[in-house]
Amino acid sequence: MGYTLIDGKATSAEVKEEIALEVNKIKARGGKAPHLAAILVGEDGASQTYVESKVKACEVCGFESTLIQMPDNTTEEELLLKVEEINEDDNINGLIVQLPLPAHIDVKKVTKAILPKKDVDGFHEMNLGRMLAGEPALLPATPFGITMLLKRYNIPTKGKHCVVIGRSHIVGTPMSVLMNRPFDCTVTLAHRHTYNLKELTQMADIIIIAIGKPEFLTADHVKEGVTIIDVGITRVKDELSPRGYVIKGDVKFDEVAPKSLYITPVPGGVGPMTIAALLKNTLIATQAQQND
Repeated sequence: MGYTLIDGKATSAEVKEEIALEVNKIKARGGKAPHLAAILVGEDGASQTYVESKVKACEVCGFESTLIQMPDNTTEEELLLKVEEINEDDNINGLIVQLPLPAHIDVKKVTKAILPKKDVDGFHEMNLGRMLAGEPALLPATPFGITMLLKRYNIPTKGKHCVVIGRSHIVGTPMSVLMNRPFDCTVTLAHRHTYNLKELTQMADIIIIAIGKPEFLTADHVKEGVTIIDVGITRVKDELSPRGYVIKGDVKFDEVAPKSLYITPVPGGVGPMTIAALLKNTLIATQAQQND
């Protein structure tokens, strides 16, 4: 069976072009370009790289961006004060606080402190609640990006059995909600305590996996004609690689792809779409704020 590779890199570029056109329309009407602020606490290399890629993406779309870097020893109170400052700044439309945060800072407290209308990561409980109720909301960025891929590739979902593996509030849980509505799947949300996982995945028409275990999903987990969305991204040591590591997804691609109808690669699948969705959320937030 020949499979279709779901190209997140190309799709992300398309989405960014569309966003740039919308930004030009806003400017032509005399409005201000969307402005995204990002707070980075500490010196985590992967986070630094990720935030820098978000800033570059802002430039591509014609957004304004502000990067606020704070040291590892930043107190929770100092971070919350900075969040409050950005909440009150009408020139800034969206705010993200890059995760992970240092252990002494309560992530939930920081997430709650961000104004829901500026919560372009889609983590605030008010946005999650609105999503659950089927109301317009700023969706969690990775699930939002996945929904864009499903729509743009016209992947059949209605009445299909979708197994989501991983129940984080960032990916798995919101993804299970969105696959039920608006995508009309019958959804099974599986996790590390699911005892009959292989039995479930072998029945699945669509599998979305986000557990951070390299090459966990193998050919014997899936049936012919399955659609695979691999959210995992892990650095695995590899002395033969110039960087000393390779990037692996949660799916053993070479084994699973031949049985698939559609499949995302890692890298180049879901990752670029997370940034595209973040920018789309910032555009949506800006338009809502300018219409207030």
